[in-house]
Formats: sequence, C-alpha cells, structure tokens
Amino acid sequence: MFHPIDLHVGKRVRFKRKMMGLTQSDLGEKVQLTFQQIQKYEKGENRISASKLYQIAQVLNTNVSFFFEGYSEAQPSEEATIDDKQAVDLVQSFKAIKNPKLKKRIMMLIDSVSDEEDF
Repeated sequence: MFHPIDLHVGKRVRFKRKMMGLTQSDLGEKVQLTFQQIQKYEKGENRISASKLYQIAQVLNTNVSFFFEGYSEAQPSEEATIDDKQAVDLVQSFKAIKNPKLKKRIMMLIDSVSDEEDF
C-alpha cells in the first residue's frame, strides 16, 4: 500500500518536471537514476530519499518544500487537481509560446501561485 505523502510528493515531482519540459529520462539522467525509478517515484511506488529529493529540487529549480505544499491528511478537492491529459495539454501549450519574456512571466506567476497556502 502506498503512503499518501509519497503519492503527493510523486505527483508534485511529475507536475514540476512537466512544467519544466523534462521527460522522466531527462530528470533521471540529471540525478543519476533510470527513468523507471523516476516513474516509480512519481507514482508513489517508491519513497524518495531526502538527498535524492534535494537533487531533484535543484534540477527542477525549486525548494524541497514545493513537493509537500498542498498536502493534507484529508482527500484533496477535485477543484485543485488536473488530470494527466490536462497537464500534458498545458505543458504543450506553454512550450509553443515563442516569446521568452512571456514564458518567464508565466513561470513567475506559477511560482507565486504555488506559494499560496491553499494550493
């Protein structure tokens, strides 16, 4: 049985990885892991050690606390989640933006929203 915090952290890794436009192989290569191990982390099948989570945070240009944000013992509300297809569509739309200044501003907006308590 997977622990809810491992599932939550894995989903947050997956979300941030996709927002950065990285594949599981890309992330794995940067932290000396196979894509299969990244996949297991993202599904919550394997727990991420503190040192590996720190490395992942460095590669994904975020704080370790990002992966725990929004965690609650209660079930997450459907309003605050998106499914995989929506996430992929969002990332593809983001990648299609040609203006680097606009991309940077969008990333700043995402970072500011992700810092809010109820995210």
